[in-house]
Amino acid sequence: MEAGSSSKNAGKAEAKVGGKRLGSMFAKIDPFVPRTDHHNPRELRSWAKRTGFVSTFSGETNVSSREKFDSGGFDLERDADGRGGGSSSPKIEIDPVLGRTRPNREAEIEPASVAGNGVSRDGNGGALGARNGALRVDNQRVRVTDEASLRDKEDGRKVGVNGNGNLGGGNDRNENSNHNNGNGRGAGAVAPGTETDKDDRKEEGDVGIDVYPGGEEPENGWWSRSPEMMLGLRDNPGFVPIIYYSLQHYLSLAGSLIFIPLIMVPNMGGSDKDTATVISTMLLVSGITTLLNSYVGTRLPLVQGSSFVFLAPALVIMNSREYRNLTEHRFRHIMRELQGAIIVGSIFQSFLGLTGLMSLLIRLINPVVVAPTVAAVGLAFFSYGFPQAGSCVEISAPLILLVLIFSLYLRGISIFGHRLFRIYAVPFSVMIIWAYAFFLTAGGAYDYKGCSPQIPSSNILVDSCRKHAYSMKHCRTDVSNAMRTAAWVRIPYPMQWGIPIFHLRTSMIMIVVSLVASVDSIGTYHSASALVNLKPPSPGIVSRGIALEGFCSLLAGLWGSATGSTTLTENLHTIRITKVANRRVVEVGAVFLIFFSFIGKVGAILASIPQALAASILCFIWALIVALGLSTLQYTQTASFRNMIIVGVSLFLGLSIPAYFQQYQPNSSLMLPGYLIPYAAASDGPVHSGSSQLDFTINALMSLNMVVTLLVAIVLDTTVPGNRQERGVYIWTQQDDIVADPTSLADYSLPRKVARIFCCSRCLNA
Repeated sequence: MEAGSSSKNAGKAEAKVGGKRLGSMFAKIDPFVPRTDHHNPRELRSWAKRTGFVSTFSGETNVSSREKFDSGGFDLERDADGRGGGSSSPKIEIDPVLGRTRPNREAEIEPASVAGNGVSRDGNGGALGARNGALRVDNQRVRVTDEASLRDKEDGRKVGVNGNGNLGGGNDRNENSNHNNGNGRGAGAVAPGTETDKDDRKEEGDVGIDVYPGGEEPENGWWSRSPEMMLGLRDNPGFVPIIYYSLQHYLSLAGSLIFIPLIMVPNMGGSDKDTATVISTMLLVSGITTLLNSYVGTRLPLVQGSSFVFLAPALVIMNSREYRNLTEHRFRHIMRELQGAIIVGSIFQSFLGLTGLMSLLIRLINPVVVAPTVAAVGLAFFSYGFPQAGSCVEISAPLILLVLIFSLYLRGISIFGHRLFRIYAVPFSVMIIWAYAFFLTAGGAYDYKGCSPQIPSSNILVDSCRKHAYSMKHCRTDVSNAMRTAAWVRIPYPMQWGIPIFHLRTSMIMIVVSLVASVDSIGTYHSASALVNLKPPSPGIVSRGIALEGFCSLLAGLWGSATGSTTLTENLHTIRITKVANRRVVEVGAVFLIFFSFIGKVGAILASIPQALAASILCFIWALIVALGLSTLQYTQTASFRNMIIVGVSLFLGLSIPAYFQQYQPNSSLMLPGYLIPYAAASDGPVHSGSSQLDFTINALMSLNMVVTLLVAIVLDTTVPGNRQERGVYIWTQQDDIVADPTSLADYSLPRKVARIFCCSRCLNA
C-alpha cells in the first residue's frame, strides 16, 4: 500500500548510498502531490486507524532481501506489479495494544513546498523527512529524522530502522541527525562513503521493529518475535544430542499420540488386546507419515499423528443406531466402516492438493477463520471430558491439578539447564498419578465384597456389585489384561481388521471433516513457520502438504488406526517449550515410533492406563488445543470489532447449533452413557428429507461443532469487508517478499531426487 504518491519526473533520481553526489538527489524531487487513483488524500491519514497495522507483527525481521528492508518501512502494500513509485509516506505511531494511532498528533501529511535550491521542505522549513517523512529512490526508502522532533515524539517505545538508511555527505543538515538502528536506539549518522558505514551495514543485519523499550520482549509472549531456538531447522548437534532431543520432543507429545485409542476402542466394543493393537498401529502410522512429511511434505519439523479432528465424527458414526445393538464383532464392523470413510476422505484431500484447488481455497482461509475452527475442535469434547474423568475424582482431580502445577507454576524452574516441568508436564503427571492409583488399587480402595473386576458389567447380577462396576472398570489399574494377551513382537499390517466398508453417508461426513483437518493444518503450517523464523509457506507448498496429509490419512485408513492422520496442532506448544525446531530430531523420533510399534508389550503397557486417568489428561490437551487455536489471532488485529464479532459469533453458533441437533434423541438416552449422547444425533436428528442417507449425513455434520464453526466463520469473513492487515492475510502471504527473494523458500524445497518426481506439478512448488 503506497502511503503517498508517485513522482511525475521523467527521469529517476540517481543517488549512491556510498557515493558523494547525494545533494544532487534532492534537487530532482518534486513536491508531494496526493494520489487520486488509489486513495483519497483526506482518508490517507486515517489509514493506520482503518488497518491498525503494528509493524512488529509483519514479520519484516525475517526478510532476507536487503532491498526489501530499505524499501519496506511502513509501506505495506504496493502496486500489483510490485513496483512502488517515489513517494513520501507518513510516520504513524501506533499503539501496539489498542491497534490504533496515538491521539493528539499533529498534521501527518501536508503538500511540501519547494525551497529555492530545489530541496523539498516540510512545514517547519526542514529538509524533506525532517518531520516524519520517508523518501523512496529506486525502490529504496531513506529516512532522515530530525533529532529535536524525535525527542518530542519519543514516549518510551521506539521503532527501529537499520543503519542502511543513514544520510551524510552532500548536506550538512543531515550530519547532526540521529538515526534509529535495528534495536530501536538512536545511532549517530555516518557518512555513507566511509568504511565505518560499510561495517555497520554488515553487522546490524536485518530490520528489527520493537514495541518494548530496549528491544526486549516478554518471556512468555506468544505474539512477539519468535523465540531463539536451541536447534534450528538444519542444525546437526551430534548423534547423542539428537537422540535426547527426539525422545524429549515425542514425550511432550505423548498425550496426543496415544490417548485417542484409550477412549475410542472401549466404546467400539473392543477388548484390551484390541486397544494395544490400535495403539501400536497409531505409532507405526505416525512414524511413517512424519518421515514422509519431513522429506516430501512441507518439510517443517512437525509430527504427524491421529488428530482429534477425526475423533468427533468417529464417535458419531460408532454411536449410530445401526451399531448400537451389535454384540458380535461390533468392534471390527465399526473399524471397517471408519476405514472406508477415512479412505474416501483422504482421496478427496489429496485431490485438492495435487490439482491445485487447495491454492484457491486458501483465499478463504485466514487467521480469523482458523482460530475459531481449531478452538471448536477442543471445545467439541467439553461434554465428554470431565464426565468421563469424574468417575474417579480421587484420581482425575489430582492429575489435572498436577499438570497445571507443572506447566504453569513450576515452568520456570531449571534443573541442569533444562526446564523439565514445563517440557514433561504430561508424562510426569501421568506417571505420578498412575503410581498413586496403583497404591489405591493395591490398598483395597476399590475392593467390594463379592465383586470381581474381571466380570463384565453386563453379566453382573448382584445389585451392589453392579453399582460399583463402573468405578472398578475405570479406576483400577489391574483391570486390563493387555499385558497378558499381547504378543512381544507384532508388526501391524494393512487391512488387519478386514476389508473396509464403504457407505455414502459416512464417506460424505469424512469428506467435510477432511476440509476441517486441512484448515487446522494450514494454521499450524503458518504458525510453525513463524516460530522457526521462516517465510510463510506459499500456496504451492501448502497444497503439497495437504496432498501428503491426504496420502497419510489413506495409510491410516488402510492400516486401521480408527482416525485420519494430520499435522498435530500441539506441535506449536512442543516447539515453543522445547525450543527445538530441528528436522533431524523429528525424523529420529519417528524412527523410534516405528521401532516401538513392533514391540507389542509397549502398546499393552499404554493400554493399561485407567480410562479415568486418560480422560483427565485429555481434558488438559483439549484445553490446550483451544488455546493454540485462539492464539492464531495474534496475526490479526485483535482489537478490531469486525474480528471480535466474527470469532464470537462463530464460536457461539458452533456450540449452540449442534446442541439443537443433539437434543433430538428419544431412544439414545436409554442405551448410551450420558457423555456419548451428544454424538448420537446422526440417527435421531431433526432433518427428515425422505432419504435416510442424506438425513444421516446432514444431522451428523450439523451436530459437529467444528463443522458449523468453520461454515459460519468462512461466510462471515468472506462477506464482511476487511483489509488484509485486519484479517491477518498480509502476514500469512508476503508474496512481495518471496518474489523479491525466491531463495527465502529454500527450506521448503524438496530434496533433489524427490523433486524430480513432482517436477511436472507446478502447483506443488517442487
